[in-house]
Amino acid sequence: MGTRTALQTLLETLLGSRNVYFQPPPTLQMNYPCIVYNLDDIDTKFADNYPYAIGKRYSLTVIDKDPDSSILDKVIMLQKCIFDRHFVADNLNHNIFILYF
Repeated sequence: MGTRTALQTLLETLLGSRNVYFQPPPTLQMNYPCIVYNLDDIDTKFADNYPYAIGKRYSLTVIDKDPDSSILDKVIMLQKCIFDRHFVADNLNHNIFILYF
């Protein structure tokens, strides 16, 4: 399990830009293509009522004007990454992935 800042760096490297946003406020003007991500769940394993393993699950959304974005191929190759769904809003393609990091 890595830190959120390590995930930020990994996603910026993968995208090739700093257009990676963690829980952006609705007023933020984003630049596209971009990746928006947020903490989705924390899975805790217990032994004798004490946590011994913690796994964080993130929801990643790749937003791009290009429906055949090469970013999708890069994201799906990440370890413990699963494609969830796709939708179009405001002429932008949104591809959502679940990532355990």
